[in-house]
Amino acid sequence: MTYKKIAYGELLDFLDFDKGEGLLPVICQDVQSKEVLMLAYANKEAVERSIESGRAHYYSRSRRKIWMKGESSGNVQELREIRIDCDTDTLLYLVEQRGPACHTGARSCFFRTLEEFSADHRRY
Repeated sequence: MTYKKIAYGELLDFLDFDKGEGLLPVICQDVQSKEVLMLAYANKEAVERSIESGRAHYYSRSRRKIWMKGESSGNVQELREIRIDCDTDTLLYLVEQRGPACHTGARSCFFRTLEEFSADHRRY
């Protein structure tokens, strides 16, 4: 099977922003280790900014604005590749992470197991 490679500028025409009311989930993964670093959301403008700048941009659902990862912490994500899922409604950003990805200071946002989380949040 062969595929036509599309330019990043054409990517936006193929993405299904309607399904998520204008937002796509974006899984962020370290390009070298393949460790999943975080999950965030992006609107069309955030994807455009990511493509143009080479740094990961997302849309904050709580603040209702676009933000660049690391704009205040310095822990930027250098974008190396964008992958699209089979339904064209989710993106995978392969990045070089500078510093921790998680706002807690952890390398990844996925640093707790379900058991650890449950133990931390038991109610007596």
